[in-house]
Amino acid sequence: MCGRFPTPVVVLYTSLSTLTRQDARSLLLKILVCMKQVPQKDAPLKLNETGAWIREDVSYEVNEPDAYALEEALRQKEKHSGEVVVITAGPAHAQQVLREALAKGADRAIHLEDASFVRLDAINTARAFAAAIKGEKFDLIFTGLQSDDYGYAQTGVVLAELLGWPHATIIMQIEKSDSGIRVKRELEAGYFQFVEMPLPALLTIQSGINKLRYATLIGIKQAKNKPLRKVTFPELQSAIGSNMQKIERLYVPQKTKNTEFLEGPPGEVAKKLAEKLRNEVRVL
Repeated sequence: MCGRFPTPVVVLYTSLSTLTRQDARSLLLKILVCMKQVPQKDAPLKLNETGAWIREDVSYEVNEPDAYALEEALRQKEKHSGEVVVITAGPAHAQQVLREALAKGADRAIHLEDASFVRLDAINTARAFAAAIKGEKFDLIFTGLQSDDYGYAQTGVVLAELLGWPHATIIMQIEKSDSGIRVKRELEAGYFQFVEMPLPALLTIQSGINKLRYATLIGIKQAKNKPLRKVTFPELQSAIGSNMQKIERLYVPQKTKNTEFLEGPPGEVAKKLAEKLRNEVRVL
């Protein structure tokens, strides 16, 4: 009996450690999401003793634009695999933002834990974030377009400048490509702009880019065991400078009402009313 030797098969493989960084990016994405805890929109405004900010006993929630940034990061991870890391700065109660993000699917969290971080302006917040992630090699950083409390819309773009990364704002769509990403930006008057960008890059995400998910019961349980690194203010103090912006005083506008009766014939009253709407109220 004569037999035949099986046809030889050659298997080629490459270790991930031998891939270049650009090749690795084509396989997975490592995304950082900057998040913030802000006062609830419908919470009564309570000012502190100095009148420079609100009291600590108000109710808090996740900054809405940041929630959309997190959702987009999770969707990109589901498409391309990788890791989603969330970071926030603030006192102990700000950790709730991170716990919610971990429950929704983020892999780990970084908490810059100290009340002193709340008083930082946009550039120093960005400096603190940059120092906290030093040594990490992220492909993308997402922030919300702006915060619901300060509304500066500066922290994300300043962070990009500190890192030396390209950045784009008001993002409505993100598509991965071989050379990087292609993003859709919202402009004025219903116009949009499409931009090709290399990686790494920073994007500020517009609210409404996607539909937010809820945390599942399993996700909430798993969040308790996910890594959460705490960073103190003294650890980052050398990277932080003097604030370039400062709130001197907040106040609640006083409601006023004034009723004025216009008398005379209908034609004359109409003329007086038109003059007041044009010259005083300035709506004409």
